[in-house]
Amino acid sequence: MLSVENLEKAFGGRTLFDGVRFRVNKGERVGVVGRNGHGKTTLFKIIVGDEEPDRGCVTAPGNYRIGHARQRIEFAGPTILDECMRGLPESDSDHSWKAARILSGLGFSEADMERRPDEFSGGFQARLNLAKAMVSEPDMLLLDEPTNYLDIASIRWIIRFLQDWPRELMLITHDRGFMDQVATHIVGIHRGKARKIKGDTRKYYERLASDEEIYEKTRINDENKRKEMERFITRFRAKARLAGMVQSRVKTLDKMEKKNQLEKIQSLEFRFTETPFFAKRMGTVEDLAFSYSSQPPLFSDLGFAIGARDRICVIGKNGKGKTTLVKILGGTLAPTRGKVSFHAAAKAGVFEQTHVESLAPSRTVEDEILSAQAGGDRRLARDICGAMMFSGDDALKKIEILSGGEKSRVMLGKILASPANLLVLDEPTHHLDMESCDALLAALDRFNGAVVMVTHNEMFLNALARRLIVFQDGRVEFFEGGYPEFLEKKGWGEEKDPKAMPGAPGPAAPKEKDNAGKTMGKKEMRRLRSGLIAEKAGVLAPIRKRMDALETEIEKKEENLEQINLDLAASCSENRGEKIAALSKKAHECRASIDGLYDRLEKAADEFEEEERRFDGRLESLTAS
Repeated sequence: MLSVENLEKAFGGRTLFDGVRFRVNKGERVGVVGRNGHGKTTLFKIIVGDEEPDRGCVTAPGNYRIGHARQRIEFAGPTILDECMRGLPESDSDHSWKAARILSGLGFSEADMERRPDEFSGGFQARLNLAKAMVSEPDMLLLDEPTNYLDIASIRWIIRFLQDWPRELMLITHDRGFMDQVATHIVGIHRGKARKIKGDTRKYYERLASDEEIYEKTRINDENKRKEMERFITRFRAKARLAGMVQSRVKTLDKMEKKNQLEKIQSLEFRFTETPFFAKRMGTVEDLAFSYSSQPPLFSDLGFAIGARDRICVIGKNGKGKTTLVKILGGTLAPTRGKVSFHAAAKAGVFEQTHVESLAPSRTVEDEILSAQAGGDRRLARDICGAMMFSGDDALKKIEILSGGEKSRVMLGKILASPANLLVLDEPTHHLDMESCDALLAALDRFNGAVVMVTHNEMFLNALARRLIVFQDGRVEFFEGGYPEFLEKKGWGEEKDPKAMPGAPGPAAPKEKDNAGKTMGKKEMRRLRSGLIAEKAGVLAPIRKRMDALETEIEKKEENLEQINLDLAASCSENRGEKIAALSKKAHECRASIDGLYDRLEKAADEFEEEERRFDGRLESLTAS
């Protein structure tokens, strides 16, 4: 158990957070959310002791061990396996199989485990640090963006590993789907404060939006009340008969807390500039193959067509050719064999991680985005700078002083500035926070052109992909269908059990059986699934109907209260004492009724979410079986 009490931290005169307090209880897996730069990583650094808070403290029981993946790349072991074993608890220091199963799950082959750590890329070295943290079996595991550098197979493995994690966990990730599958609770850092809820990110953001909407409505209502009181006081201050009522309002006004309007929080605003395309087919890929010098081919015999409104996602393990394919489609790399042909009217916007090297260090953000425009519209360039969160003087920052994430935003801004009808994107979410990923997903969904995108984010795959290019088992194939269909028909082969030793035959997953004890076929599975979906709809529909009715009643009551307030103001101006009393009583009763309706609506919403979660769990269990 870990307790965070009254934490405050500021940098350069800017307060990241103030008065942050929450507790992580036994067995809880807590996802930490918040926009980039709002203090998530700083909070983790304070918890592990790498940063000191300006005020407050973090407490934990004696001998409570906190494990996390270090950013520093410092290896002493002669091999990958030896280095990972350095993370084992002292009691398990000779249990090499524990280190091997973690390494295997994170994408290291048995041959890799015998190689030196310095032979691997920075991404694989970061994985090794992650493996050392996981194998140390701490009381609390802190993971900051663990999906960075992981491919889709490793991400699916680590989800299952963390779902079985028996102790406490705190997790930062921009991948909403990953967090929702792992976390039991969410801690959100927002406007310098922290809030903890039980549930997933959807529940957190819905509650946050609801609370801010209520705050703003209350603020406006209070402001209106304040103005009404001020008008009443000004108008009737000299009336001796109303002196008591005037004085009462003066006292009430003095006691009223003035709520400030919520400051607008800057978000990335994606809207791709589209150029018309009227043909049916955007381009074709024929008999494509690529290999580096004398090495075996990364892929071969790849052929497909790109439709005018296609959504093609490229998936597979790292190092198998996905980025190489993007470079070939983007025109920066020539294939070894085959050809890529595009329609004369096709205009591509290409985003790949290595393109940040093409940015001119001496240029400003604004100048770089301006360079991507055909017309050189500086005002439009400034608008795009603002959309990419480089507003005001930030648009005049030199590229050379930007972080890796900021440079990626500049590259995205250049794509927004260039009219396109085809987007070729290589992991565009890598440096974005969760809210920005949501905005990008919505923009890609709206884009009236074709999209070819490399991604490991299963939320994007489920929402966007209509066709897939799959790198798996040493070959590449084109799959006609979405990601759920791929998982059902093909899948990722024999996905490793997080508890199994690499190379050892794991127990077969139990198959669903019917009442007679026979193994269930796909047809029976579909029948059960359809029945469960129908049952879910039958349970949720009346709750939703009740919620809709309550919302309608609340609207009517609020309209009624607004009219009562207008009548009350008119009666006050006409000095009609009896009617003022009657209307005041009526307004009080109406407010009490509205409060009661809101309580009933909140209970109904909680009931709806609980039932929805219960059915989703049953459906997931059925699918997993």
